[in-house]
Amino acid sequence: MAETLKKGSRVTGAAREQLATDLKSKYESGESIRALAQETGRSYGFVHRMLSESGVTLRGRGGATRGKAKTA
Repeated sequence: MAETLKKGSRVTGAAREQLATDLKSKYESGESIRALAQETGRSYGFVHRMLSESGVTLRGRGGATRGKAKTA
């Protein structure tokens, strides 16, 4: 996928639809937006926008929470 895209080039039409489909399937299989951005040579914002346009339900951020630790 990344080989067919020239960095900074505008992605339109069928190429954009194909890219959106590829990003959607990889994201839904567990890859992060940052990993997809690096793989395609695009920005985080571009990948995020493509996923949103594709109707993907984006995952939460994860990581540490800021609340008090619950005791068992």
